[in-house]
Amino acid sequence: MLPYVLNLTYLAAAFCLAPFLCWQAWVRKKPVRGLVAKWFGRAAGVSGRSEAPVVWFHGVSVGEIHLLRQVVARFRECFPAWHCVVSTTTSTGYDEARKHFADLPVAFWPFDFTWAVKNALRTLRPQLVVLSEGELWPNFVWAARKQGVKLAIINGRMSPRSARRFGSFRWLLAGVFGQLDWIGAQNDEYREQYENLGATNVVTTGNIKYDGVSGERRNPKTQSLRTLLGIAPDALVWVAGSTQDPEEALAIDIFRRARVAHPNLRLILVPRHPERFDEVTRLLERWGLRFVRRSALPEQTAVPVDAIILVDTIGELSVIWGMADLAFVGGSLDGKRGGQNMIEPSAYGAAVLFGPHTWNFKQTVADLLARNAAVEVSDGEALEAEVARLLDDAAERRRLGEAARAFVVSQQGATGRTLDELRKLMGGLDMRQVAA
Repeated sequence: MLPYVLNLTYLAAAFCLAPFLCWQAWVRKKPVRGLVAKWFGRAAGVSGRSEAPVVWFHGVSVGEIHLLRQVVARFRECFPAWHCVVSTTTSTGYDEARKHFADLPVAFWPFDFTWAVKNALRTLRPQLVVLSEGELWPNFVWAARKQGVKLAIINGRMSPRSARRFGSFRWLLAGVFGQLDWIGAQNDEYREQYENLGATNVVTTGNIKYDGVSGERRNPKTQSLRTLLGIAPDALVWVAGSTQDPEEALAIDIFRRARVAHPNLRLILVPRHPERFDEVTRLLERWGLRFVRRSALPEQTAVPVDAIILVDTIGELSVIWGMADLAFVGGSLDGKRGGQNMIEPSAYGAAVLFGPHTWNFKQTVADLLARNAAVEVSDGEALEAEVARLLDDAAERRRLGEAARAFVVSQQGATGRTLDELRKLMGGLDMRQVAA
């Protein structure tokens, strides 16, 4: 009965959202991609009819897809007889998955209607579903268990806000979390939160994101992009990445004043969401500042040395962090987002700053601050003061960067621990289909 009650709830929500989605599609020219596939659980172009056992990896969006890159690569090395399928929820995640898993089937995750999840499972026929970081939908979980599919969460995390929200529905969610075969949590706090919600087989494995980062600044992609963007060897580079409103305006205002004392300072702005690229462009135009959009740069175009660089492309931030002397990690000042990934700039040895709202990376922030390897600022005024201090003090920038890089190296190894646990879980599967 409960699955059908959820169907009615989802349909009511879809009915309420329909006017907004139509407005997005017709006025803003941003239709929901894969809508038919999601609604009916159609895995277009994906066949689950392989004789090999199938593992289905899912990452919600770009960040989770990037996390899956090293996991899927290691899985394929360890279990070459298994057939891997990747899914995602968002359009940007789908594009990233197609780019990074070019030789694997990629599909959209189905909406949580009973007919959609059953059809997707029937098409793909997985023996194991691996969910990155913990997106759970009740109808999918129940349908998978009914078909004998093993379910695992890797790199599991749960923000305090999510834990409180889930706690209000513990009577329902215990029947969801309790159905999971295994959860690999990033830390002990997340492990306890999963257990409080009814999960039974939870292990602390560490954060896989530490394994997927590069600390080599002179990697070919970063060097090539640095040349394209016209970043001189002696330039001071400030990257403001994964930013939200009003963080771009704060960074621009701080940059204008800081450049008076540091004429070799360059600002690279990387907004978090593609739909805000044009909004930030209009902001720069209103300020009357010289800027260039990354998407408009053919390889021969010369970039003025005083121009702000607006990165309006997807998937390049991890490379751009490798240029940063100073890194501000966005989504951390507005109190709504919970911060973004500060592990990547830390690995490159940048001097990392972020705001006080970082609950999505609570343990990482606590560890960095405990080692005096990053700087937390309370607001825009404090951000300006710290930027000015660090621009003036090259030795402190280097010390912060070296401490951050050393911390990241010390945390690596979660991917191996996760694969070891998945191996145990797979030992309970019917392996008769595995090729010799």
